[in-house]
Amino acid sequence: MANNYPNVTKTITRFGIIGFIAIIVVLVIGGMMSSTIRSGESAVRYSVFGGTNLDKTFGEGLKVFPPWVTLIRYDVRVQERLEELEALSNNGLTINMEVSIRWKPETSSLPLLHTTFGQDYYRKLVQPELRSAVREIVGQYTPEELYSSKRTELQTQIFEQVQSSVSDQYVEISAVLIRDVRLPAQIKAAIERKLQEEQEAERYEFTIQKERLEAERKEIEATGQAEYQRIITQSLSNTFLRFKGIEATQQLADSPNSKTVIIGSGNDGLPIILGNQ
Repeated sequence: MANNYPNVTKTITRFGIIGFIAIIVVLVIGGMMSSTIRSGESAVRYSVFGGTNLDKTFGEGLKVFPPWVTLIRYDVRVQERLEELEALSNNGLTINMEVSIRWKPETSSLPLLHTTFGQDYYRKLVQPELRSAVREIVGQYTPEELYSSKRTELQTQIFEQVQSSVSDQYVEISAVLIRDVRLPAQIKAAIERKLQEEQEAERYEFTIQKERLEAERKEIEATGQAEYQRIITQSLSNTFLRFKGIEATQQLADSPNSKTVIIGSGNDGLPIILGNQ
């Protein structure tokens, strides 16, 4: 019996280890977690044993993972947000603006975005850069330019500055749109009056130019007519006129509807024609 005791101990130990492993496996399998990554989403994997997985982004579909792992989901579609902003023009006037920005996170860089800014990256990164760009660029323009002629140029400059600021921060900016520019009522009214006066001045100048061109046209037309009459007058000799008169008389005499009597001749040498017409 003494010789069998060590073998019994080894057997018990072996079964104990196997049983412990089996319990661990059951617990792990029973505690497995699952999550569905929806359309337009990607996820970052975080483990309590290894931290954030920086090498892989998890795409759409059902994902199964152990309980010590967490999947953090991100919307990777193009997103848009409307911001109400205030800025000062170059003369110190407060300008209220509605600016819309469109952006999306870089899917391949999602783990880096997560570890740098987290899920609240819009508030920490995109929004401050947008506000900074608006205030800096609006300060270069007058209220009149912002209200009318320079809005497209302003929009382009804001977009380019925000895009440049976040280009190495794992976010793509696709558009910045100025929805509205609001000025104090008295300033807006003054600008609108000035624009109306400029339009009326342009219309008046157009009318003057039109009348000037019409006068030039009439002058050219009159000159042409005078030159035409001069040429015709020079070409109308007595011999030519007598020839045309004889030609017309011949045509009249040949007409079946004409009854003519030719008596003597006129002072210019042409026949005198009498008829019932």
